[in-house]
Amino acid sequence: MTETRRSFIKKALTFSTYPLASSLGWLAPFSVFAKWQAENFKQGPLEDTLKHLFKDQKITDSKDIAIKIPTIAENGAVVPITVSSTLPDVRTVSILVAKNPVPLAARFELSPELDPFISARLKMAETSEVIVITETGSGLYSARQLVKVTIGGCGG
Repeated sequence: MTETRRSFIKKALTFSTYPLASSLGWLAPFSVFAKWQAENFKQGPLEDTLKHLFKDQKITDSKDIAIKIPTIAENGAVVPITVSSTLPDVRTVSILVAKNPVPLAARFELSPELDPFISARLKMAETSEVIVITETGSGLYSARQLVKVTIGGCGG
């Protein structure tokens, strides 16, 4: 456990000394990451987002992904979600809200040393399915949960 904690601290220190590291060419500039995000977080239908993110790869439903989210959200502006998984070798976790103007709500790249556990707050335009897709070394897996929004989503 000490070794994992030690490697986490080293990684955290690398990011806190970003200006020094980037000037030495160790890390890509933040503009590269911003461009990547802009490409993934586009308005459009869910199908287009899935095609852009995962090309035509097969996505398999899995009971090894646990989504903890209220089935009825009284305020669509702040919907808490917790995602965990018992799948091995989880590399990324993507959270999508099917009926939002921008379906991709969040995407997390995980270090192999970390357990796949994520907690966040979503903004939902209306009643919709929330879809979690995990990318592992062996493929793509998903789980879904319908959330009914009663007031105040992100749509207009």
